[in-house]
Parts: sequence; structure tokens; C-alpha cells
Amino acid sequence: MSRKTNRDHAKRQQRPMMEDKTVSAQIAALLTPALEKQKKYCRQLGLRDRILTLPLMVAAVLTMLWRDVAGVRELTRILAREGFLWCDRLQVSQQALSKRFLTFPSDLFEKVFKEILPLLAEKWQTRNHRPLPESVQFSLTRFEKIWIADSSTLEALFKKLKSLEDVPKGQLAGKIGVVIDLVTRLPIEIWFKANPKTNDTKFEEDLFKIVEKSTLLLLDRGFYHFSFWLQLIDKKIHFISRIKKGAAIKVEEVFTESYSLRDRKIRLGSGTKITPYIILRLVEVKSGKAWHSYLTSVLEPDILPPYVVADLYRKRWRIEEEFNIVKRLLGLSYLWVGSINGVKLQIWGTWLFYAILIDLGDAVADELSFPFDCISLEMVYRGLYHFGVANQKGKAKDPVKYFAAPENKDLGIVKQLRKNNTKLIVAPFPEEQRNTPEFFFSAKSLTYS
Repeated sequence: MSRKTNRDHAKRQQRPMMEDKTVSAQIAALLTPALEKQKKYCRQLGLRDRILTLPLMVAAVLTMLWRDVAGVRELTRILAREGFLWCDRLQVSQQALSKRFLTFPSDLFEKVFKEILPLLAEKWQTRNHRPLPESVQFSLTRFEKIWIADSSTLEALFKKLKSLEDVPKGQLAGKIGVVIDLVTRLPIEIWFKANPKTNDTKFEEDLFKIVEKSTLLLLDRGFYHFSFWLQLIDKKIHFISRIKKGAAIKVEEVFTESYSLRDRKIRLGSGTKITPYIILRLVEVKSGKAWHSYLTSVLEPDILPPYVVADLYRKRWRIEEEFNIVKRLLGLSYLWVGSINGVKLQIWGTWLFYAILIDLGDAVADELSFPFDCISLEMVYRGLYHFGVANQKGKAKDPVKYFAAPENKDLGIVKQLRKNNTKLIVAPFPEEQRNTPEFFFSAKSLTYS
């Protein structure tokens, strides 16, 4: 019987990709202002005389991610022979670089990460050719922001540094809480808890501090906490979540009840301190033989119609896709370091590169006038190698135009299109107005796989 393997933990053996000058210049142009702003803070930490400075460490981490460098030993060779990104060739020992990964202040990476997010958001605003999903378009007329919140456990420690040879295997590295913007797909905030068994509710206080009124939150059932929900409602923040199986409900009002849709105002809770009474809306949609249930604090179907509620929550899966990209594709499940500070450094570095990748994918979607959902970030990442080769041969200058070119369709940048003849119904009471065409989006919806 074959032994089961965890694909997240598959050790990579490939050689690193070559560096492309065009991509390097674009990354440098984006990050240089953010790195310059951190110089004063670096001096406060006493880092001004170090050889392995913040710019070099950021360049080192991004190089490991972008060029898929398998370890610090190979990274040291690359630095000595060719340099990387904005760093010239430099002779340093592997031991020195390994130690730096363990001890370099992770909050510097956090500051750089948070410095570029507004810049990427501004770039997103300049693009207006790629369409937004219908449910998102509709919801933005009611809410200013649509955010997704979830958490993920970091996997067991692996030894990517020689200095970790004596560290025991198998220990989980902690848990991250992440908030992303469903509209831009950019991260909003990331938190780290050293305890890998941390419950999602431990991130509630952090989330409550950053979320503003007129925001719609898409929450996993890990945030199934009545007191927290009441706090959000009191702050005029709304949410969509899932109801737990077997929950006792009391129907207060029926909006729609048919063969395939039930939309009702309900009361949850027992009136105790732990489970106080809370009035919510329960939307149930039948798909095949199964019913899918959604809870929302938006009590008026006029503001958030039932099928819009269901379609929005289906898009909550986008954050699971992002976890998959940062953990498997970008290697966050293969940890380089054993110290808490070092784990944080890798977390911030990985999400920094992910945000850059999101920006590139969105630019490609805008160039093609396609929804962002139809762009494969994995194939954009893998396609950087092919762009680098084409650039060296003088056949390409711009990665966005290269990925959007019809002759490069075989790179798989655009996901396979699956036709779906259904239309998103935005009527607040669909059964009453089923034959009224203005309550439907005119364009057929398309899904991508």
C-alpha cells in the first residue's frame, strides 16, 4: 500500500528560473519608493551599517519566490555570480544569509507590504476594460466595500536553512487570518497567531478594528458567533455567512417560498449571554436535490436580493483559491525558518509577491477585457519564464501584451470557458416578478474552470 503524501509538503527540486530585466525593472519601480520610506525606521533599529539591508532582504525573498529558488545555498550562489533585482553581485556566506532569514525584523517587510497596497489599489482604479461579476456590480450600488475574511493553518516545519538541522519535524507553524477585497482581489490585512489551533473567533477583534460601516463581509462558518454579529450590525456593517446544521430558528416573516427558493426573516439564539437572540435573514436555494443555506444581516430583499446573496457567498471561495496559491504555488507551506520572526518574514514576503502577481493578472484581464475570474494566476506565474525567454530573443517587451497575445493562448493564461445559460436574477421577490425582464441581467453569465 502506497504511503499518502501531502502535496503541500512536496520538496521542490527544480532549478531556478533566469531573471528577466523587464520584470525586474517593473518590480523595482513599484517597490523602490516603499523601501525608501523605511530607511528612517531601519536607522532606528540600528540596521544602517548592515550589509544585508532591507532592500537586499526584500530582493532575496522576492527572488526565491519569483525565480523559484530551491534554497538559501542556491540563492547565495546567485547573489555572488549575478546579483538579483536591484542588488549587484555580493559575496556573502550561506551561514550569514541563513542567520539573517532567522533574525531580520519581520515588521519591516510588513511595512513595505502595507505601503504598496494603496499603490496597487490606485492602479486597479485606472483599469476599466475588464467587467466585474454581476452580483458584485449590483452590491457595489448598496455597499462601499465587499471583503472576505478567513484563516488558514500553516503546515509543519521543513528545513530550508542549514541552521535548522536540529529542529524537530512535524510542528505546525501557526495560523494566519486574512482579509481580501472581493472587488480588487488584493489583501486588506493579514494577522499571524503562533498557536496553530487558534479558533477563527480569535481574529474577530482584529477584524472589527479595521472594518468600516457600509462594508459587506463574506464570512466562513468559523466566525459563527452571535455576539460578534451583533457588534457588526450595531456598527452598520453587514455580512453573509452559512447557518450551522441543526440550528433552531423561529420564522418571523416570509418573503419568498417556492420549489427552489426560500427567503425568510428568522430569529436565532436562545436568549442567553452566549447565544443572544439575533434577527437575520435566511436564504435557501435549491440546486439539484440539495439545498444551500445562507445567513445575512441584510434584512431587506430590496437591498440584497436572494440570488445575489447566494452568488456573492459562492465567491467567498476566492479566498480559498488565494490560500492555495500562496501555500502551494508560492511555497508558504514549505517554511524556510523555525523562529516566529522568521515565519512572519516569509508570510509578509509571500503575500507581497502575491499582491504583485494579482496586479499583473488584473492588468492582463483588462488588456483582454475579460473578468479577472477568468485569468489563471498560476499560469501567469509560470508564464513569466516563457516571457523571459521571448524577451531575451527580442520577441516580447511587455509581459501584459505577451500574455494577452492570441499566439500565446496555449500558455493557459485564460481559463477554459464553460457556458452557462442561466441569468442572475436580481429581483427582490423572484417568484412574483419572474416574467419581468428588467429584473434580470441581460448578458448571459459565464463561468471559468
